[in-house]
Amino acid sequence: MNIIEFGDCRDIMRRWASEGVKAQTCVTSPPYYGLRDYGHEGQIGLEETPEEYISAMVEVFRCVRDVLADDGTVWLNIGDSYNASQANRSGQNGYNDGRTNRNKRFAVGVIEGLKPKDLVGIPWMLAFALRADGWYLRQDIIWHKPNPMPESVQDRCTKSHEYIFLLSKSQKYYFDYQSIKEDSINTPEQQEAKRNKKDHKGKSDPGGMRHTTGGFTKTGIYEKRNKRSVWTVTTKPYDGAHFAVFPTDLIEPCVLAGAPVGGIVLDPFMGSGTTAQVAQNLGRQYLGCELNDDYKPLQDQRLAQASLIL
Repeated sequence: MNIIEFGDCRDIMRRWASEGVKAQTCVTSPPYYGLRDYGHEGQIGLEETPEEYISAMVEVFRCVRDVLADDGTVWLNIGDSYNASQANRSGQNGYNDGRTNRNKRFAVGVIEGLKPKDLVGIPWMLAFALRADGWYLRQDIIWHKPNPMPESVQDRCTKSHEYIFLLSKSQKYYFDYQSIKEDSINTPEQQEAKRNKKDHKGKSDPGGMRHTTGGFTKTGIYEKRNKRSVWTVTTKPYDGAHFAVFPTDLIEPCVLAGAPVGGIVLDPFMGSGTTAQVAQNLGRQYLGCELNDDYKPLQDQRLAQASLIL
């Protein structure tokens, strides 16, 4: 596959659906509401109201569903916005997500029905709207940023997290949990000590099972554990752009768990090509859309770098 097309992703994906194109998983970070003006007609993110933005996003992911395998998943990274204290588009309402040049921030104005300084709640508005539209909302993953953008606000904490929502097309879906297991927090010696310890909660028996108040648990030594739902990933600048991009470390688990080797990874908002680069590095194929063709040189550069790694 390995295709990136330029234009409105909805039009492109509708054509792909008519051609029978299918991807295994979708990993994407769409334009955030009221964050940045990309200077391109028809862009998503500059709608007058949050409801209009959510409606546009629901339409996008209906198109995603049409080109997604029946057992496919979506990994959706989305940030939030604040209601401004006065109508403006200057970016002075204290919001940033670590991915934009400060001089190009585009803040939402006054939103009817919200108080000044209210957190809009875009991520959960979108998650609930997609669930209502038929998606299975499986999990909210917290992207914890140890190095968030500084904020000068003095009446709330500096924001250092975003959401990744895991959604599925069907009740049963492809999810390779083994591929994203993380190191256990206990050393083998600590686990051995725990296994042999006897306390008031239970006692060991010769059969290798431990009796506990919650039932039976195996007493083996585990070097790996299931991946947790808080992912600590630093934001990283990309030399090819004037703003930080989707960190590769953030989306590698999404690609690994979402598609087998050789599977197709879709990104309807490809941007500088991070999803394609990670998919290629991990032996998957990529499929993407991007409205702004100014990104093509960045995509070509990143994919050329990725090809050298294989």
